[in-house]
Amino acid sequence: MSAFDVRDLLKVAGAPGAASAGYEAAPAAPPAETTYPARAAVSTVVLTGTVRLVEFALVVAVGAVVFSLQPDRIGPFGLRYPVAILGTACLVVGLFQASATYRIAAFRGFFRTLPRLVGAWCLAFLLVAAIFVFAKVSDLYSRVWLAGFFAGGLGSILIARFVLSRLVGAQMRAGRFDRRTAIVGGGPLAETLIRSLEGQADIGIRVVGFFDDRADDRASSVIAGYPKLGTVSDLVAYARSTRLDLVVFTLPIAAEERLMQMLTKLWVLPIDIRLSAQSTRLKLRPRAYSYLGEVPVLDVFDKPIADWDVVVKGIFDRVVGTLMLIALAPLMLAIALAVRLTSPGPILFRQKRHGFNNEIIEVLKFRSMYVEQCDYTAAKQVTRGDPRVTPVGRIIRKTSLDELPQLFNVLKGELSLVGPRPHALSARAANVLYDQVVDGYFARHKVKPGITGWAQVRGWRGETDTDEKIQRRVEHDLYYIENWSVFFDIRIMLATPISLVRTRNAY
Repeated sequence: MSAFDVRDLLKVAGAPGAASAGYEAAPAAPPAETTYPARAAVSTVVLTGTVRLVEFALVVAVGAVVFSLQPDRIGPFGLRYPVAILGTACLVVGLFQASATYRIAAFRGFFRTLPRLVGAWCLAFLLVAAIFVFAKVSDLYSRVWLAGFFAGGLGSILIARFVLSRLVGAQMRAGRFDRRTAIVGGGPLAETLIRSLEGQADIGIRVVGFFDDRADDRASSVIAGYPKLGTVSDLVAYARSTRLDLVVFTLPIAAEERLMQMLTKLWVLPIDIRLSAQSTRLKLRPRAYSYLGEVPVLDVFDKPIADWDVVVKGIFDRVVGTLMLIALAPLMLAIALAVRLTSPGPILFRQKRHGFNNEIIEVLKFRSMYVEQCDYTAAKQVTRGDPRVTPVGRIIRKTSLDELPQLFNVLKGELSLVGPRPHALSARAANVLYDQVVDGYFARHKVKPGITGWAQVRGWRGETDTDEKIQRRVEHDLYYIENWSVFFDIRIMLATPISLVRTRNAY
């Protein structure tokens, strides 16, 4: 959980002197040489978890294969062999974990890790043999099978780890495991932090530079060999144009007002934000800190939907999205024919909207307006009885059937089934741009937008002709981001058909 309440940030954002522009148009992008490929970093949490699962399955498979090769000599498979195989696999994975072989450095350094792998494997089988003896069941298991299991499993694990070391090494050289990190604040505190991070080669931190709000005559342009890339406002633009995974503040905790004003600009970004505790006089219990290697930090904000959550949500979107596309194909075909036959022009309407981290995406809809009156920027909202809308368009807009082609956006990875709705670039509330109405508006872009969302099923769908409507919509979007779970997504999807019937302000 965040150490800071979002509502506190919004209070600071509205206070005199607070940089509320952090929510408006982003500052100019940084120089081209600071940009970096947009490919996301490989999650070490997902990688290590996947390796555990694969090795567990590999050990189970070897035990079963060794048995199947000599069934006549070993005897019936029964129940005892599966129990022994699964128990051995659990023991092996547990000992590998205890011997620190599930770390990126261990994956990369095969020969350095080799003694620990072999030692843990041998210990696992010694324990298995001891259990057989003390439980007086050794006569029930074939020694040939146990010896084959030991040799075959060890060989398989070592071959798999050797291949893994080559793959991980290649990805590390490409920077895929690096957490690209920006430092906020300058002076000796920043230099001490950077030196500490540089001294730990295996923690996967890659410092890109530092940002400081102080004028150039008060702040150095280079610290520990890293350049000053601008102010905190420039950091927002930097994170929009290049991959950034982590921001670490070196400001003292005593500088509360200055720190909060900076956080009001940065909390809208989908990145982890930490406060360095390396040089602070305030000493907390070790468990109060998280660590970047050996550097203690305080958690301020965490990137929402990270690590395994990303994998789970991605699988959910693609599997359920594919099933929905198949099930709804006849309906979509009927709508396409109705659109084509009742008004001239293309069947689909393409509109640019804000996606994850303010990325511009092009979403698909069934065309609901006359071609010559289509509003590609949503500069003018659709109102009751709007003459621009076709007769078929009124029906499909009221029921949100015009949104069904966005299932293709889901399969492309641009949208999620559930999330904050993607708004058009010029969307307005009472003739004012959304981001100028709501402080922290862009925080709703910390996750992928969705076809349906919490705000929509709670009645905040359709026309936003007042400030309150967009404010309430954003509040619901932020609640969804902070409380996401697969079950929450399922709940929203099940509630969506009912909400479509009850909504009265969608035209």
